[in-house]
Amino acid sequence: MRIRNFFFCLSLLVQGQLFSQAIKPALTQDDIARWNQIEAPGISNSGRWVAYQLKPNEGDPTAVLYDTREQKEYRFPRGGRPGISSDNKYAVFFIHPPEDSVRALRRRKVEKKNLPKDSLAIFSLADGQLTKIPRVKSFLLPEKWEGWLAYQLEPMKPDSTLPDSVKVKKENEDNGSRLVIRSLETAREDTFLYVKNYIAAEEGRRFLLHSTGSGDSSLQAGVYRFDCEKASSQAVLTGAGDYPGLALDKTGSQAAFLAYRDTLKPQARPFALYYWADSLESAMLIADSSAAFLPDGWLVSEHAALKFSDNGHRLFFGMSPPPILQDTSLLEEEIVNVEVWAYTDSRLYTQEEKKLEEEKKRAYTCVYHIARRQVATLGSPDVPTVILGSEGDADIALGYNEEPYLTQLSWTGYPVCKDIYLIHLDDGQKELIAQRTCANPALSPGARYAYWYSYPDSAWYAWEVSTKQLRQLAPQLSVPFYDEQNDEPGYPSPYGLAGWTTEDDFLMLYDRYDIWLVDPKGNLAPNNLANGRKSGIRYRYIKLDPEEKAIEEVKPMLLHTFNEHTKASGYRWFDIHTGILKQAQQGPYAYTPRVLKAKNAGAFLFTRESFREFPDLLYSQDQLKSYSRISRANPQQDGFRWGDAELYRWTGAGGQELEGLLIRPDGYEPGRVYPMITYFYERNADNLHRHWTPRFPRSIINFPYYASRGYLIFIPDIQYRVGYPGQSALDAITTGVTSLIDKGIADRERIGVQGHSWGGYQSAYLITQTNLFRCAEAGAPVVNMTSAYGGIRWESGLSRMFQYERTQSRIGGTLWEKPLNYIENSPLFFADKIETPVLILHNDEDGAVPWYQGIEFFTALRRLGKPAWLLNYNGDPHGISKSQNQKDFQRRMQQFFDHYLLGEPMPEWMIRGVPPMEKGIRQGFEAERE
Repeated sequence: MRIRNFFFCLSLLVQGQLFSQAIKPALTQDDIARWNQIEAPGISNSGRWVAYQLKPNEGDPTAVLYDTREQKEYRFPRGGRPGISSDNKYAVFFIHPPEDSVRALRRRKVEKKNLPKDSLAIFSLADGQLTKIPRVKSFLLPEKWEGWLAYQLEPMKPDSTLPDSVKVKKENEDNGSRLVIRSLETAREDTFLYVKNYIAAEEGRRFLLHSTGSGDSSLQAGVYRFDCEKASSQAVLTGAGDYPGLALDKTGSQAAFLAYRDTLKPQARPFALYYWADSLESAMLIADSSAAFLPDGWLVSEHAALKFSDNGHRLFFGMSPPPILQDTSLLEEEIVNVEVWAYTDSRLYTQEEKKLEEEKKRAYTCVYHIARRQVATLGSPDVPTVILGSEGDADIALGYNEEPYLTQLSWTGYPVCKDIYLIHLDDGQKELIAQRTCANPALSPGARYAYWYSYPDSAWYAWEVSTKQLRQLAPQLSVPFYDEQNDEPGYPSPYGLAGWTTEDDFLMLYDRYDIWLVDPKGNLAPNNLANGRKSGIRYRYIKLDPEEKAIEEVKPMLLHTFNEHTKASGYRWFDIHTGILKQAQQGPYAYTPRVLKAKNAGAFLFTRESFREFPDLLYSQDQLKSYSRISRANPQQDGFRWGDAELYRWTGAGGQELEGLLIRPDGYEPGRVYPMITYFYERNADNLHRHWTPRFPRSIINFPYYASRGYLIFIPDIQYRVGYPGQSALDAITTGVTSLIDKGIADRERIGVQGHSWGGYQSAYLITQTNLFRCAEAGAPVVNMTSAYGGIRWESGLSRMFQYERTQSRIGGTLWEKPLNYIENSPLFFADKIETPVLILHNDEDGAVPWYQGIEFFTALRRLGKPAWLLNYNGDPHGISKSQNQKDFQRRMQQFFDHYLLGEPMPEWMIRGVPPMEKGIRQGFEAERE
């Protein structure tokens, strides 16, 4: 009798579980709005406290602090990204005003200056005491020294509650506002009036600030230093004027700033550079517009950042040519505005326009040798880019000039060739070490080598400073250091490097799988540290110390692993001396390659994820062998239908093995056919274990959202043949889809396709070649390669030629060399073959693909009487950026697919569109009436 009751209860339990699974609802737009992301995670220096922000897709954020010792969580509604003081005693963060309250006030047309402002929260981690300070504009919590905090208040109008000195002039963006420097231990506060900008030293307990002064004798304008050790301030330099560009050395014992000490405000203000040190009573002038080292008419740059070398022996600043100024006496109708494009220009006019502000602020690097009080110019128009060595401590720098080769950028793309120079900081002398080199050069941490990856050679090189010798690195190795899977016509990219070891003894270079220890002198044979190629496992170094300059071989190294066959990943500890690899974590998950380690403790913070598992924060104190989950960002996920992802392999048209992802809805039943949406973009199979959080789309379908609604989602990888990108996509996608149909998985009559940008082009191409798809969505598609070839990428100002000749579009030649390839790969020329209803998304501020491509596609289909709709979200770029438009697109794309694949009624916007008179008023979401 007991056995019968046991099985009866077990039967009820199983039925209950099945029933609860069956009644789980699908995700809705309202559910997506409430979904959280974890942002800005951090761990205290002691490892005890973890801080992060929970940010829903819509609504107010929450600041979260977690005490790992007590296993207790503290939540602060509307809290911003929290920071923890270096002594592990305080957490500091903003508390934002309620979003719905601000929105309600905006509806009442309340001016921005009168809207609620942020408050500053100071939370004591010892006793839980919370201090709130209203109307705070910004704050600065030093990362490396404790006990003090600076915060700046929002400007406010003078009133009777303020001291008389504050009533002299208004606080605003021009005049500045009050800065408060607060002792976190004693709550003592020192207030400085009319502060425009302020900084803190990296290690020394000192602040530097610029005040515009009160306008009377009570407070002079100028630069002031606050010493936290003495709790006192000191005037560094005072007097009417402007003092931008503040800088402190690491200890705070030296300062530098720019100054324009005149009441006149010409179009170009000639700034002077000042220097101050503890040993000086007042700041001393280093350089102004009359300095001998400046070319005629040149100025000390107001835009170049001031920077001390790490050891404090040098100060770096910038000089700039005289600006080109408009004649202010001309009337508007007397000014001629004409663009003059010249074939001799190194850049296209459109590129020059995009870089106009950058060029106006261009500065050339100079160095001030503090001990001997001398300036050397390092940069120049012939060598405009300067890379400092050892954070400015090295006696040499690296410079390069790409100007002679910029013309080719229009058809070669990046990287641009360069002439590379070694620059001696002592006197600014330059030495040409490589010419017309297609690379991105850098200096080793100790500045003993300049090194780069040469794209045309697909090889790494190192130039030794002491011997002036250039050597190819590891030429004896047969394994490539370039992308083995590159299928674009241009040069393959490198896999990169982990870094240099201490004393610049070795580089650690990546191939597809392994890490190679390479001697830059070429005396020792390269050493394979992991031997991952045999097993198909990829190893990559994880930098645990954010301030690490060189890899210390004596310490165990944490490596991220990825299995190309199973897509599993994990962590292994590696001892370079013994060659032993110790597994810490491994499994069918995507482990993050970014692991946070506490500065002063063996505590680690990381995430792992899968299609079903959200990347919550995981905490470990035993070298990552075990962990505890300390966040649960989206517990509501368990209450919804979701899905699972699996690796799917099939045979392509050429007999090759292809792979991709197949996402199945919860409750999937083998033998039952399902509606399916095919999405693709290059290769995605390695993302098998990625978690796709529900979000409103910028451009593509949200996978868990559609899986929740009962769709299969197929994401095939595409292997391309140069010259035939459209046919390559057709072969890979259609063979994958038909294999799913033949296996009785996908419903032949209910298959859609969706892609954006490069994927949008291929969606458009597919439906000119096959009627396999019941409907298609094509976002930002290039449909006419002949008209797009000479077009402009308006976001960068670049010509689009390089895309077709060298990179993603994969034609492999010019329009006049391969005209048939351009035509054969352009969907527009075969629009009459299309029988598939298509939804086109193309926004009028698209900076990547000219939006007239979407117009060309739509007008052709309209002319042919084909079912087509075009969505243009005014003012949005290549992907939809405005949240209200993302929600709108989510709904329209869902209605489009649901109509054709699930048999839902056609909404009104698909029947008659939305005319201009109704735009922004009526959206047409209502279903078709019987």
